[in-house]
Amino acid sequence: MCGLVGFLAAPNTTAPEELAQLATNMANRLESRGPDDVGSWVSAAAGIALGHRRLAVIDLSAAGHQPMVSASGRCVIAYNGEIYNAGELRRRLEAEGRRFRGTSDTEVLLEACEAWGVEQAVNQLIGMFAFAFWDVSAQRLTLVRDRLGIKPLYWGRSGGVLFFGSQPKAFAAHPQWRPAVDLAALTLFLRHNYVPAPRSIFQGIEKLEPGCLVEIEPGAAPRRRRYWDLRAVAVAGTRQRTGMGDAEAAARLDALLRDAVRRRMVADVPLGAFLSGGIDSSTVLGMMQAQAAAPVRSFSIGFEQEHLNEAPYAAAVARHLGTAHTELVVSSREAQTVLPQLPTWYDEPHADAAQVPTLLLSKLARQEVTVALSGDGGDELFAGYKHHLAGMRLAPWFGGLAAARGVAASALRLLSPAAWDSLAKALPRRLRPARTGARAHRLAALLATPDDDAAYRRLVSRWQTPAPVVRGGVEPAGVANDAMLRRDLPAFLDRMQFYDATSYLPDGVLAKVDRASMAVGLEVRVPMLDHRLVEFAWTLPPALRLRRGQGKWLLRQVLAQYVPPSLTERPKMGFDVPIGHWLRGELREWAEPLLAAERLRQGGYFNPTPIRQAWQAHSAGSDLWQDQLWSILMFEAWREHWGIGSA
Repeated sequence: MCGLVGFLAAPNTTAPEELAQLATNMANRLESRGPDDVGSWVSAAAGIALGHRRLAVIDLSAAGHQPMVSASGRCVIAYNGEIYNAGELRRRLEAEGRRFRGTSDTEVLLEACEAWGVEQAVNQLIGMFAFAFWDVSAQRLTLVRDRLGIKPLYWGRSGGVLFFGSQPKAFAAHPQWRPAVDLAALTLFLRHNYVPAPRSIFQGIEKLEPGCLVEIEPGAAPRRRRYWDLRAVAVAGTRQRTGMGDAEAAARLDALLRDAVRRRMVADVPLGAFLSGGIDSSTVLGMMQAQAAAPVRSFSIGFEQEHLNEAPYAAAVARHLGTAHTELVVSSREAQTVLPQLPTWYDEPHADAAQVPTLLLSKLARQEVTVALSGDGGDELFAGYKHHLAGMRLAPWFGGLAAARGVAASALRLLSPAAWDSLAKALPRRLRPARTGARAHRLAALLATPDDDAAYRRLVSRWQTPAPVVRGGVEPAGVANDAMLRRDLPAFLDRMQFYDATSYLPDGVLAKVDRASMAVGLEVRVPMLDHRLVEFAWTLPPALRLRRGQGKWLLRQVLAQYVPPSLTERPKMGFDVPIGHWLRGELREWAEPLLAAERLRQGGYFNPTPIRQAWQAHSAGSDLWQDQLWSILMFEAWREHWGIGSA
């Protein structure tokens, strides 16, 4: 795992030494991603410079140094990722006459791209990757991102220079970098809590979409291609549903996932796993321990507040599996000390409060290991999110029951959120829903939507109408607004999972984990997102994903072979962080200045009125606005840290 950066400018305008120094300076902005080595490669005649920071995981010798030039000298690569079938590919290349100087997967990828062409080579890969490939003779730059978007890759123009790299913070070391906020991206951020690809928060800079490559040559417009298409995979899978019975499907999933885990256990450095004690991480850890010769190192984090603390569940799973388990329980005050660091590591505003525990967990794991496996991706593949279950419960209401929905919505709105909370206090604590009033009013809003897709959009949105909040904000349509998707994926559950896998997964979940782990030089591998497993999951009929009101049904059957259900069957918690409570308490002094009406007016990005109204309602005790306020705070903190001026 590493950090790459580069730029393409006018040829023969800058001395090679100056280009190399610029590339090195830019790469050093990514030092946390690659603390072990730094390198650069330039061609003044072509106007190109590549920089790289290395986290050595496979082949720790100098033979793995990057940027790497091919044996023929015809091609150069700067690469971030891991190729898990590098051994098989190497043997094929050697049979074709290629000779290798080291044992790194970087060299295998480089020689494969030169021998077979970039697109054909990429289609052979099992792994996570983002890389820049320069063909010296063709004067062609090819940028490539992995199929599911595990690794980031930004590219675009600023100040007349084409920039590309793992994180935009590296671009700031170049004198031509001219950052400006994209107001459409900001509007999307308020809806999603992240900026969905292909946009980034910066004008002129894109995130290369998962499964895509772009070719850039002098005098020609960039050529984008999708070499792997999740939509095509999903459509093909739903039209060719597996006819396997429950036992056969579970055996097939077990074999695929065991192979994915096995491949991701190869490293020349210490390796471990994240463990929450939930379905996904417990499955991954169970398979790791079943294939390991010694106890696997596992790591979990907990909170002092009992209702947020998953650490005891994780510890129980670890004891059953016999792992070498490390646990850290932190206080709210300790967790809050992470907040000022977030804009440092997240180059774009990112408002998933689970950033905080993810960064703490990464720091904990990095004390003992350099690589950790996680269970990310299980919810998207096997229908594990709360909104999947909620959406399926709501779906029957959208079958011509508009009048009944209206009556139900009006009834729920008869009481204020505070009144609902008061009524809920009559229930025993173990049966009392959290934030009862807020949930009742959100359900009313969901019932008032015109169809199931609109209900899904409301379920996963933060600001429901973000455009009026942003001055000059216009919200571009996204995949969730694609009317043709209902034709391609008629089943509502399929559409919800597709929406999540193409937006929330790469730009929310994976971006959160990548930035948090790379902040401390930790490589995180995600076996659930092996593309072979993804392709299989889309052939599963809904009943193998969600059954009897329980998501991830088939995955649970596999897990039961490694961990007794009694240790993992409980309501989904996730990394729930008490943001609402913090903003009314310990974080109020921090939040107040960032949400001040005069600051918001002077900044020029937001219309202060809806934000101030939300802040006043929240301060008075309403929990309806905590997520929306958090997105404003994360943008303002990001803008302040990076010195982004007023609009």
